[in-house]
Amino acid sequence: MVRFGVIGFGLHAVRRLMPGFAGSDRCEVTALSRRDPEKSAASAREHGIPHAFTTPEELCASGEVDAVFVTSPDALHLPDVLTAIEHGLPVLCEKPLAMNGTEARRMVEAADRAGVLFGVAHIFRFEKSVALFRERTGRGDLGRPILARAEFHYPGLNHPRAWLKDPTMACGGPIADVGVHCFDALRYILQDEIVEVSTAVFEDERSAPFEAAALLTLTFSEGTLATIAVSTRRDYLTLLELAGDRGIISAVDALNVERPITVEYRPEAGTPSLEREEVSNLGVYTRQVDAFAEAVEVGGEFTIPGVEGLKNQLVLDALFRSRDSGRAEPVQQV
Repeated sequence: MVRFGVIGFGLHAVRRLMPGFAGSDRCEVTALSRRDPEKSAASAREHGIPHAFTTPEELCASGEVDAVFVTSPDALHLPDVLTAIEHGLPVLCEKPLAMNGTEARRMVEAADRAGVLFGVAHIFRFEKSVALFRERTGRGDLGRPILARAEFHYPGLNHPRAWLKDPTMACGGPIADVGVHCFDALRYILQDEIVEVSTAVFEDERSAPFEAAALLTLTFSEGTLATIAVSTRRDYLTLLELAGDRGIISAVDALNVERPITVEYRPEAGTPSLEREEVSNLGVYTRQVDAFAEAVEVGGEFTIPGVEGLKNQLVLDALFRSRDSGRAEPVQQV
């Protein structure tokens, strides 16, 4: 049984991670850290976690954990990950990996030097819906992928994670919060890298200092063109669609983890033939922590190594440069 310590135990840990750990028979949470001593102790009592700490250093030095899951605000990922690495603890870090590519590269290089297992928690790579898109695309059902589309919207004006609107704590607005989910899923499905991006944003006084919505355009190395729309001004909705020269695959609510998803495949545009398959992403958080626990136990590589988070961070860097320059920008490659 792999004992996890959760650094930055907050809303995401309560809503998503703890139910995931509860479904696992190979790992458990034995410690948490929160900066406020009273909140740390209260969270531990509420969730039956034996050990509560107020700093990542205390947690990592405690001897009570075998691995660390970093779920703190974006700006704290670098020091929290480096602390775990310094203590020789395998570490899984939430997305986006850092505030910028320079920070992300420091994490990856530190883990490599120390020989410490380091992964990034891009949860959608464990979804059955995404796996179906990847399978269909990879075996050539779509022919050559030409166009891709992804969307991720959620109501964020009064989001309980207040740090998401703090530029000293958050990497960005919905581009960094959920846009990274979308283009990571597309990179995974297409098994290809993004080489150029452009960004258009909508901002107003209620969204400051970040965008309320954005439209991202991506060019992949094999020529596939993709658009991503993200926003914090509508009810929760996700969407995925890929069109090739021999078929189209699409799904509404494609990335959700709570409701069944109907994935539709049409062999050719304009034809009446249509195949539907229903899948569920329930249990996806359990699959994620189980996969990391397995890598810890057997000494193997995690499905999503830290370098994948670095690649996504370099895409974010290019998207932010495009937002500021008003031009298409190249993506630095690892």
